[in-house]
Order: sequence, then structure tokens, then C-alpha cells
Amino acid sequence: MTSTSAAGKIILLGEHAVVHGRPAIAVPVSAVRAHADVEAGSSDEGIVIIAADLDRRYRLDDSDAEEHGAPLQTTIRNVLTHLGEEDSPPMVITVRSDIPIARGMGSGTAVATAMVRAVSQHLNHYPSAQDISDLVYRTELIFHGTPSGIDNTVVAFEKPVYFVRDRERRVFWVGRPFDLIIADSGVPSRTRDAIAEVRRRWEGNRARYEQLFDAVGAAVDAGYNAITEGDVPGLGVLMNRNQQLLRELGVSTPELEHLIDAARNAGALGAKLSGGGMGGCILALVGETGSDAYVRERIAAALLTAGAQRVIPTTVR
Repeated sequence: MTSTSAAGKIILLGEHAVVHGRPAIAVPVSAVRAHADVEAGSSDEGIVIIAADLDRRYRLDDSDAEEHGAPLQTTIRNVLTHLGEEDSPPMVITVRSDIPIARGMGSGTAVATAMVRAVSQHLNHYPSAQDISDLVYRTELIFHGTPSGIDNTVVAFEKPVYFVRDRERRVFWVGRPFDLIIADSGVPSRTRDAIAEVRRRWEGNRARYEQLFDAVGAAVDAGYNAITEGDVPGLGVLMNRNQQLLRELGVSTPELEHLIDAARNAGALGAKLSGGGMGGCILALVGETGSDAYVRERIAAALLTAGAQRVIPTTVR
């Protein structure tokens, strides 16, 4: 058996504006992961994909897979074509994930990444992180319609990434590790729908939305400097600024704002939604890694009291 995994991710700064050519910063969330196992299969069935969390089983040759099965099949077909292994021997590919679904944490991206890694290694191929990212982007097209490309990049490299669509992917290191708490609002968020809605608004008032996108891009560039220089409080200020702009873009909700206020009131240096918005998760910046554990616990408790379905602590290094 060949087993691999891939981390979740969050967009730290730059949601939506990144789709329109401005920069964004995303970071991996290694505490939650998608897993893929590959073992020899039966010649009677060929290649079979088992989605353990959904209790579903798909044959690669089936042409009538449901909504959840088609992206999995497409991912496997793409990787086999890329590897020149269209006549691959029978395999059973089992996928499972502990990343919340439809919360802007890259669950689908991580599943696709784990599958690409597992199938490649099972067939004795070891593609680069960039090749994996490019393959997974083709799955992203199914999930998100017009994805920026940042999700597949940060998950494939599992490092913080400064990203400008079609121009730059910069993996970078932080000047000082910092802790975040991710809070799941419990409200599903479809990135494809959120992107489409912001595009519709942009088409109706391009001048205003271009100004908002420019302001988000400026916050991202300042945030990159704060992160690489180890200015954690400065990053918190910029997260709050980004949230204000996301609110103006129309992708925040009362539920998300309630969680953000709870985190800030409990001592978070900054808090904002992450991903498409209109549901999903928020992130709260606790402070430098190793800072006051009481503050971390207080923020987590405040978020749960405010209605978060779950909280996920993570460290960005």
C-alpha cells in the first residue's frame, strides 16, 4: 500500500482581489489533512476510487458518477495521462479527510493533492511540487469555476505562499512564527458562488470594485512585509483592515462578524474571514508562537461560546 496526505490551507490575506490580479497570501494548515491510500486492485473492476467519508465507491470507467465522484475521477485520469500511465494496472484508491468541507480550507484541493501524490508514488513516479500543483489546478476548475490558483499552490508546496495570478508564486519563510485559531462558523461556503457574486458586482460598478481590490492588494503587500520581518502585531492590524474591505465587497455575514467580534474582544490581535466568505471560517491571530497560553484558551472559548462549530489551532512557521 502507498499512503500520502496533504494539508489544508487558509487564505491569510487577499481573498477575492486575488481573482482580479492582486496578490494574496495563503498558509498551510498542517493540523488537518486529507489522506489517500493506494493498493492493488482487481482486474474485474479496474481502477476504483473509494470516498470513505461519503461512503461512496466509483469506478474510473464509469461515466455517470455523481457530483462528488466526477472531480475524483478527473483527478485520476489527469495524473495517469501526465505520467503516461493510461494503461495502469488495477488499483483501489481510498480517500478520507478531516478538513471541514465547504469552509474555505481547501478540502477538495487537499484530497486531489493527496490522490496525485499517492497514485504517482504507487506507480514509481515522483513529480515536483509544481507539477502536482498544476495537475490539481485542473481539478480546481471543476470545484471553483475560475480559481485563482493559490489553493493548489499552497497545498502542493505546504509552505506560506505570496501569489499573484499568472505572474508570481513566491514560497517564503516567516520572520517569527505566529499562532492562529480557525473557527468554523458551521455555515457552508461555496467558493464558486462567492467568486461569481463578486464578479457580478464588479461588472456593475468596476471603478468602485477596482479601488477595493487595489486596497486589498496594498494590505497584502504590507502584510507580506510584516510577516517576513516578524511584526506580528502589525499583521493583526492588516488582517482587520482586510476584513473591513471584505465587508465592503459584500462577502461577510452577520454570523462571521459575530465570531470576528468575539475573537477581537477576547484579545485577538486581528481577525477576519478566510476564503470565499458568505459562510465558512474566520481566523483569529493569537500572537507569536509561545505567547500567553491563557489568551489562546480565552479566544478559543470565546469563539465556541459565540457559536463556532469547532476551532482549529495552527502555527504558521
